[in-house]
Amino acid sequence: MLSFCYFDFFENLSLPSFHVTVFVISELCSYELGIRWSCCRPGRVPKEGASSGERRGCQQHQQVDWYCLHLLALPCLGRYITCIVFQVIYLVGLVMLSLSSLFFLVVPSKCGDGVGLRPCRPPSQLGIALFYVSTYTTAFGIGGYQPSVATFGADQFDESDATERRSKLAFFSYFYVALNVGSLFSNSFLAFYEDKGMWIRGFWVSTVAVALGLLVFLLGTPYYRHFKPTGNRVTRMVQVFSAAFHKRHIQMPPGEDLHEVEDDEESGIRKLLHRDQLRCLDKAAIVTEEDYHAGNTKNPWRLCTVTQVEEVKCILGMMPIWICTIVYSVEFTQMASTFVEQGTAMDTNLFGRFRVPAASMSVFDITSVLLSVLAYRFVVAPVASRLTKNPDGITDLQRMGSGLIIALFGMLAAAVVEINRRRRVVAMDQPSPMSVLWQAPQYVLIGASEVFMYIGQLDFFSGQMPDGLKCFGSSLCMASISLGNFASMLAVSAVTGITTRRNRRGWITKNLNYGHLELFFLLLVGLSILDFILFVAFAVIYKGTEFKEGGKHISIDI
Repeated sequence: MLSFCYFDFFENLSLPSFHVTVFVISELCSYELGIRWSCCRPGRVPKEGASSGERRGCQQHQQVDWYCLHLLALPCLGRYITCIVFQVIYLVGLVMLSLSSLFFLVVPSKCGDGVGLRPCRPPSQLGIALFYVSTYTTAFGIGGYQPSVATFGADQFDESDATERRSKLAFFSYFYVALNVGSLFSNSFLAFYEDKGMWIRGFWVSTVAVALGLLVFLLGTPYYRHFKPTGNRVTRMVQVFSAAFHKRHIQMPPGEDLHEVEDDEESGIRKLLHRDQLRCLDKAAIVTEEDYHAGNTKNPWRLCTVTQVEEVKCILGMMPIWICTIVYSVEFTQMASTFVEQGTAMDTNLFGRFRVPAASMSVFDITSVLLSVLAYRFVVAPVASRLTKNPDGITDLQRMGSGLIIALFGMLAAAVVEINRRRRVVAMDQPSPMSVLWQAPQYVLIGASEVFMYIGQLDFFSGQMPDGLKCFGSSLCMASISLGNFASMLAVSAVTGITTRRNRRGWITKNLNYGHLELFFLLLVGLSILDFILFVAFAVIYKGTEFKEGGKHISIDI
């Protein structure tokens, strides 16, 4: 058994997890800048007409393609090796991005359309090709290591031990704090290079940050808990559907006479207990004479174990809850899109001297996350624990549901601000004299909701997933954010298309003084209420995963 160092402030957060968290901070410092800049047109000028929401969607588009693809390699390599491999890929991508920009895409300083300047040569096709190859290489690396490092950090805690179980919850909290600290750094210090046009320098700063992050992660290697690779779990799931299809006409036998293997046949993976759900899939574990080849070897495409069947049931059972989280991600995405547009239509001057960019209001969201994590850990959880007799305070599903409610009030606050902003407009072609600081409540509420929703998601999907699919649970959380961005763009496009019919101005206009952005926020409130009702219904009927280990039945709280 490995020995661990503990820090009082981090409530028994282990040294390995401390290394993982510092690693994430280092990575996110470069992530925001590196990927965001990759979404711009090669050269100095960002893509014309690209709104903040479109750029955010571009970031997520580059990652969502890889969140599930990397799972094919993960079970075969193991989480530790996967973290290193994809991190190296990410580092190589940033180096390529820096070099391709330096040698092929930088516009010389003595060219342009001015008098006495020679015309600028357009970027070469080779340079543009290298630029986009490096862009998708960085996205491939990010999409691979982000879910892996979250799951690898959770591996450092033993869920069967009550103390380490609580420490794992603390880890997910500080893990999410690390994401926000990195985002804060990239949106402040590193964004300076973007504003000044120092793209190449910014890319190299990102590259150095990634290299340091990898070094920090490697320093913790002697202290990590390592687990054997579990093999390709995707193939195992496909085998269940194949076996169930072949036996679709067979009647279920009475009792629990289904195929399972001895504990030592699949080392490293806890067995799952059989549940009376999706009984049609249980046919995959019915033993027939056709299930064996000559020589008495099992045909894995015709006969599966109960654990294999329950793995598929587990994933299918979580899908309705996961779909509900996508609607929340649509609300979360508004901070990078409509909230920014709303802020630009307000008075951004403070004390008559300082001008605050509308996008900088996200500092209230990040601050809210930091404070809410501490408030939850040291105030909310202890009080809830006394009331519910649950050592964790509230369950993961209750925590996620609380996040949905808080985000709903965040959208209501945004609608109220927009109504008052439009009422105070003096000149239709000028921003409202209403201070941009009135947006603070909506950012604070969304930030607080993240602590409940996303941290709850990480723990729920990681804890409920079978041992060989833990990283898939983290990928679901990441993919929820990505799909939320896509859904947000689709919602804006649909609302704009419907509300601008018959030559009407519409709800979301270039000049918000002529629009009705508050109606869009209220539409999201209505969708959130419906989403919350569905979430509660799915949470009530959901049955948690039960493991069998060492002859004991282990049930993970939900």
